[in-house]
Amino acid sequence: MYRKIMLLFTGLCCGIALKAQQISRQPLSIGQTAVLKSSVMGEDRTLNIYLPEGYEKDTAVYPVIYLLDGAMSEDFLHVAGLVRFLCATEQMPPAIVVGIANTDRKRDFTFPTRNKKDLQQWPTTGHSEKFLQFMEQEVQPYVEKNLHTNGSRTLIGQSLGGLLATEMLLKKSHLFDQYIIVSPSLWWDDESLLDKAPALLKTPFKKQTRVYVLVGSEGPQMEGDAAQLATAIRAAGNDQLRVAFMFLPEENHLTILHRALYKALGALFAKKQ
Repeated sequence: MYRKIMLLFTGLCCGIALKAQQISRQPLSIGQTAVLKSSVMGEDRTLNIYLPEGYEKDTAVYPVIYLLDGAMSEDFLHVAGLVRFLCATEQMPPAIVVGIANTDRKRDFTFPTRNKKDLQQWPTTGHSEKFLQFMEQEVQPYVEKNLHTNGSRTLIGQSLGGLLATEMLLKKSHLFDQYIIVSPSLWWDDESLLDKAPALLKTPFKKQTRVYVLVGSEGPQMEGDAAQLATAIRAAGNDQLRVAFMFLPEENHLTILHRALYKALGALFAKKQ
């Protein structure tokens, strides 16, 4: 009897296993991954691209959100999910997200520094000029040529990415019409970029540009530098330039990005619904 029960049980388990094996599984896709053979950077660079629902079936054109620190293991997945949620709840229009994956973010997001301690600690730093060129000459042309875009470009950068986004705003403002700068590392090179900001902001802006600066409870220097950046932008008195500043005291340097983007994207795109 025991042997018959065991044979029956084994047969049932085999039947269940066979049924499980027959379940169809398909890859889960939310967009595309492109690898650019960059002549500017001298290396292959990965772009992770989120496409709005129905993208392949229509002829609509979309705003593009460029995300620094955009690898799958960095911020791409949660930011793409946030954009999808904001679109689904009609807090912003459908948008494409282009995440630029890093190979050496300290090298790419920083300009040369005179601070010997920082140079010793991070010897590869100081090459943001080349990365800005890469964005202008290779990333944006690829996106405009291969995706259904409407000309609206937003840049997101946090921490060292926020430093780069600030440098982009001050030196190549024409590349984006919206900047979301979160917890920018403006302490770099003893705050030299912040010191130069008032003079650089006097350069005429070719189009209307909107900037959102956000910071959490991240210490006096980070908080003060972010507020000072927003003040400098506001003080420039440029009719083409608008800035908003937000302090999120309940967030820290590790937790701020998602909450900051929820607020900033909703605010920046509110009038475009």
